[in-house]
Amino acid sequence: MSIPSQHNNNDAIVPPPRPLVQRLGAILWPAFLLAGLGSMILFGLYDPVTLAELLDPPLVISRHAGYALGFFCLWAMTTASSYLTWVLLRPSARFKAPK
Repeated sequence: MSIPSQHNNNDAIVPPPRPLVQRLGAILWPAFLLAGLGSMILFGLYDPVTLAELLDPPLVISRHAGYALGFFCLWAMTTASSYLTWVLLRPSARFKAPK
């Protein structure tokens, strides 16, 4: 026996938008954690000075600057991934025109 639904299938329940700080935190915090983990793995295997020498022309960079540059590049990539996930998971009912 099925329980009758209180809502019509055409009427989607749309949650209210989250505050901006909460949305930014949901995107930036996981990206920060994964960038930290990625930096530990990347720089545990490769020295940033050696990686900089592979470029053409070779880039003269200190080890600390290489760590920072690598971390921020990884953070940018993981932020883009988190943002894309957030965009794809938004409720579609917010974008449909009211009837």
